[in-house]
Amino acid sequence: MSVALPPGVQALAARGPDWAAWVDRLPRLVRDLLAEWALTVDGEPLHRGAALVLPVRDGHDRAAVLKVQRPDDESEHEHLALQHWHGDGAALLLRADPHRAALLLERLHPVDLTDHWDLEACEVVAGLYARLHVPAPPRLRPLTAHVERWTTALADLPRDAPVPHRMVEQAVALGRGFLADPASTGTMIHSDLHYGTVLAADREPWLAIDPRPLSGDPHYEVAPLLWNRWDELDGDVRGGVRRRFHTTVDAAGLDEDRARDWVVVRVLGNVVAALGEREPDGDWITRCVSIAKAVQD
Repeated sequence: MSVALPPGVQALAARGPDWAAWVDRLPRLVRDLLAEWALTVDGEPLHRGAALVLPVRDGHDRAAVLKVQRPDDESEHEHLALQHWHGDGAALLLRADPHRAALLLERLHPVDLTDHWDLEACEVVAGLYARLHVPAPPRLRPLTAHVERWTTALADLPRDAPVPHRMVEQAVALGRGFLADPASTGTMIHSDLHYGTVLAADREPWLAIDPRPLSGDPHYEVAPLLWNRWDELDGDVRGGVRRRFHTTVDAAGLDEDRARDWVVVRVLGNVVAALGEREPDGDWITRCVSIAKAVQD
């Protein structure tokens, strides 16, 4: 059966030759998976992030989705996280082919937390932390590998970089502290848990999807809730960021100081990554600096 690729998936080809080659191979790959796993198409294909998501039914007439994405570092261990969670707080993994970055998952509802009051949504996400934060399997990449890269790059920034130098120095010091702290690794974290990566479900009200798992520190998880749904904070960025931060920390029972330090390190890591782009996104840099300021005011 031929599956038409959604425009969003077709557009991924513009990212470069490797992406174009993957998009070109994708229809055949999907046909092969449908045949090998005895799946029947049960809806229109969807584009989600860098993945094709296809509603299907399996051989037991169970509603599911086939998710196929281009293999990369972020998606490499998604199946490991889902296997370890076994549906506890996250979508249930039914089958996986890691070499082809293909997953068969329970079908959830196309409703996320985006339209919920942001503080209520933060409480929902915080409620998932304890269930998802389990001992990390040994194959996961350590969070500290990212921190080491960010810290080195931040330390090398010139003083005239478009970010407060005192904030850069602070992030370097905090990053080096985390690198020396054994608690910075050892817990499996989702690392991209926010309003759009939690979906409504039948067996539970809300379940997490799309993990980018790392062996890390639960306090690292908070930042995406601060930079997503940014337009809603217009007029009160400081207050809005702080309310989200404190709501999440309190609901999850996290250490406030440690969570704050991780937010600073993470958003400054975003800044240094943006500055390395050919055309740095000034709005994104400003957003990250604003978050670092807000959580410390």
